[in-house]
Amino acid sequence: MTDPRHPSQGPVLIEIDAAEPPPDPGAAPPIADEAMPEGRAMHATIGALARPPRPWARLFWGAAASFLVLALGVAAWDFATGLLARQPWLGAVAVALIAVIVAGLLVLAGREALGFRRLRRLDRLREEAERARAESDLAAARAVAAQLSRLYAGPHAHDWTAPEELFDADAILEAAEAHWLVPIDARARAEVELAARQVAVVTALVPLALADVAAALLANLRMIRRVAELYGGRAGTLGSLRLARAVVVHLMATGLVAVGDDMIGSLAGGGMVAKLSRRFGEGVVNGALTARVGVSAIEVCRPLPFRAGRRPSVSAMVGRALQGAFRRD
Repeated sequence: MTDPRHPSQGPVLIEIDAAEPPPDPGAAPPIADEAMPEGRAMHATIGALARPPRPWARLFWGAAASFLVLALGVAAWDFATGLLARQPWLGAVAVALIAVIVAGLLVLAGREALGFRRLRRLDRLREEAERARAESDLAAARAVAAQLSRLYAGPHAHDWTAPEELFDADAILEAAEAHWLVPIDARARAEVELAARQVAVVTALVPLALADVAAALLANLRMIRRVAELYGGRAGTLGSLRLARAVVVHLMATGLVAVGDDMIGSLAGGGMVAKLSRRFGEGVVNGALTARVGVSAIEVCRPLPFRAGRRPSVSAMVGRALQGAFRRD
């Protein structure tokens, strides 16, 4: 190519190195996607609740607690008797305070025993209902309906009995379930949704490593205890821990499916995962796992299996729980 303004200039040659082929876009390595959130806090919580105590650990802590109670009791008694010898009126005050402490401990022990009794009553009622349904026992079904009436009818509630025109065990149990348990199911779902929202928000906003695990553990224990109270199984501290382990064991037995990207998308809305940070994704997963623990708690604490009432849906509960929790303005 020549320039007419410079006729003496020769052609310009642009050399291209043919030895290097042009880059192929298809051969480029794929861009590593960010790891999907896995709900670390809830998995740690479920693992802690599902781990059975070892026999040697139970023996050690039992012996340590017994020794501590014995040492404190002897020390308190020696202190009170010595004070009585020096100052009788101060000794009397010390003895009165010790009596109050002992009475409080007895009351706490009685509450724990009563809590275990309530939980056993729910288990026994469920077994009787299953046996009545399996054997088509009309009398047993009516007895179960009467027990439900005594369990849930408060001092100002009207008594309810199975209609006389029902002559089928399944029909009687379903009528009792629809009358007593379906309204409680709605309240239990609300408690589960509240716990799922709390766990999701806390684990999404708290950057500390163990704080989210502690928050998830406390929220789940409170949720399980509240669900048990709604179904008539109010328990103490030890009963709540035992119930929590039973709930997690039931959850493991029924299958704990990992929450994947498709489930997160269905729960949080289409395309939401791509717009949220990893912390928010962890919150959504932890909320979903909390809802699954809540469904397991409902199934464990409910005295009758779901027949007239619908089993709670995890996706629907998490969708309602997270509605507005991670809203972007």
